Amino acid sequence: MNLTAERSLEIITEQIKRSRKAVSQEVGLSLYISGLCIMGMAIIITTCVLLTGNMLFYLLYGLIPFLIIGIDRYVKRDKPKAPVSLVGSMVDKTWQTFGIFTLSFCVFAILFDFLMVRTESPEVYVRLAIHPFRIILLMMGMAITITGYILKSRWLVWCGIIGGIGGFIWESFSVSNFFLGRFFDVASFNSYSHIPPCIMVLVFSFVGLTLPGWMLKKQK
Repeated sequence: MNLTAERSLEIITEQIKRSRKAVSQEVGLSLYISGLCIMGMAIIITTCVLLTGNMLFYLLYGLIPFLIIGIDRYVKRDKPKAPVSLVGSMVDKTWQTFGIFTLSFCVFAILFDFLMVRTESPEVYVRLAIHPFRIILLMMGMAITITGYILKSRWLVWCGIIGGIGGFIWESFSVSNFFLGRFFDVASFNSYSHIPPCIMVLVFSFVGLTLPGWMLKKQK
């Protein structure tokens, strides 16, 4: 009751700083685990598709959220949780929003493409087909960037911007296909056509998740 307004503000500011530091390390570990899981799954799925030619292996990407949650909880099982705070809540809501929008967009894209294949001519389908991968990269980059602003982490902000926008441009202009086309003939290129998406996932996961997660995890 005897605290001045200035002293009260100092206490509140200090608590926010402490909360941000605690949340930063926990978020960093989660991003680090997410990046490694996505990179590992991309390599496994691409290898299986190249060896078998069965496109159903791409459905394994749907297991990534469950894999990340399981490993994240296992790694953090003996560690104290970050305190419930405004900072932690904002980070959680950011990624919850990303998950809701991503899941909704994927379902819509699959249904839309499914209907277009059966109702329109191939030329119309090619023009109107939805390619969710590049949009997901952009949305994930936005989520990482917003998280960086909340945690006041410049590295996380820039990794989100570079990973999100760079991944969107890379995928939209088929940069991987361009480079592979320089080294392989048409027959070989068709055989290795599943590699470019894997390269994109690896690059984005490292730049947008693994690298900033490692830096946040190691900060003092």
